[in-house]
Amino acid sequence: MKYLKPEVIAEIGCNHRGEMNTAKELIRVAAIYCGADAVKFQKRCNRELLTTEQYNAPHPNPANSYGRTYGEHREYLEFTAEQHKELKEYCGQMGITYSTSVWDLTSAKEIAALEPAFIKIPSACNNHFKMLEWLCDNYGGEIHVSLGMTTHEEEEKLITLFETKGRNQDLVVYACTSGYPVPFEDVCLLEINRIRDAYGTRVKKIGFSGHHLGIAVDVAAYTLGASIVERHYTLDRTWKGTDHAASLEPEGIRKLKRNLTAVYASLQYKEKEVLDIEEIQRDKLKYREH
Repeated sequence: MKYLKPEVIAEIGCNHRGEMNTAKELIRVAAIYCGADAVKFQKRCNRELLTTEQYNAPHPNPANSYGRTYGEHREYLEFTAEQHKELKEYCGQMGITYSTSVWDLTSAKEIAALEPAFIKIPSACNNHFKMLEWLCDNYGGEIHVSLGMTTHEEEEKLITLFETKGRNQDLVVYACTSGYPVPFEDVCLLEINRIRDAYGTRVKKIGFSGHHLGIAVDVAAYTLGASIVERHYTLDRTWKGTDHAASLEPEGIRKLKRNLTAVYASLQYKEKEVLDIEEIQRDKLKYREH
């Protein structure tokens, strides 16, 4: 297996709490302190995505709600297309890639107009074929898709769509278990092997979207073939909101990037039987017959 240079995506999602200053601080810290390769937000058109009943229902966890109803909560956390443009420009200033997950066709069109390097499709929407087809036809960048809560038949249908559109070499698929947080026994890292065997020659890259605690299993995901690792990211795991507890703080993202970079440098064979660094030790320590 040829190992690609690892990439770390710090998924901000809605962890900015609806505050532009917080969003920019998350970008700045991810770029300067953590050394992440990209940050990722989310974009929803809530009136399109939710039924009237869902929009007007109370938040299932009122302590984490930013509004009287679930719809109000979602609207409070939503940035406009113009604000996303501002965030993309700030990412450029900070030297980090901007991206966004899109949940509906309206949001896909708004974000595609900004021409980010890649757009992400979350597991919940990877069967939204009207949106996927529009992106294949109208957006030129990479399209990243998570495969959480998805059957093998649905995966095949997804890959085939991109092949039919001639866009499969712009497609990145992510092994993922949809849960917040996910216990280690449900991370199922060996799914990366299955995805690589099934689709490795049919897509551009394979990634891993993790919702577990800590950073131990991410290195294993990389060694199994997931060259992109995406983790939720926050400045403070105790903040109000549903995603913070399953997110990494800056130190976690920094160590993740450091560890993956170290593993990437290590994953090679010896270029000769005894390396130059070993010669001094061999002369000094190697057993010799007297």
